[in-house]
Amino acid sequence: MENKPNTDQAERISPYNDEELEYFRQIILKKREESERDLDLLQQTLRDNTENASDESAYSYHMADAGTDAQEREKTYMLFNRTKKFLKYLDDALVRIDNKTYGVCKVTGKKISKGRLEAVPHTQISIEAKLKRR
Repeated sequence: MENKPNTDQAERISPYNDEELEYFRQIILKKREESERDLDLLQQTLRDNTENASDESAYSYHMADAGTDAQEREKTYMLFNRTKKFLKYLDDALVRIDNKTYGVCKVTGKKISKGRLEAVPHTQISIEAKLKRR
């Protein structure tokens, strides 16, 4: 059985004032900018790997090399998808800031500590709730 708070998310008000919310927005925007750069690099790497894979001759290319290249492409694709997912989490956090529902644990309904939000600005759960899930 899941432990859910009694309050609806739309009714919650952020425990942080506008100045603090702006502080968190800046942290998120910085992380978002870094992630966008990472995404661009990963996308370019995927493009380059795909082009290079089709350029190799079957006679001058060892099967083990082909396997290693395939594994690297798979790893890069996984990182690409993970970064896209992270960007979505950051965007969702920005929406919560705009809605003034940022910083409220979706499990306990309590304030998420400033330190946790600084470390993981897209989180929706407090340390207390995270530890209970283990």
